[in-house]
Amino acid sequence: MRIASIAKSLLAGIAAGSAAAVTAVQDNVLTTGEGVTIVLAVLGAWGITYAVPNRKTPGA
Repeated sequence: MRIASIAKSLLAGIAAGSAAAVTAVQDNVLTTGEGVTIVLAVLGAWGITYAVPNRKTPGA
């Protein structure tokens, strides 16, 4: 397990979660459904990004 894979998935989760959160609180209220959407966005980004391998460098 490499640090690059973990860092890549963490940053993707933060980006997805923050994008969902900004959209959800446009009306200054966070409902349960919006909270679930934020959590699912973070978990989905973590899972998908962690599963996709980084590109191999030429000559490696």
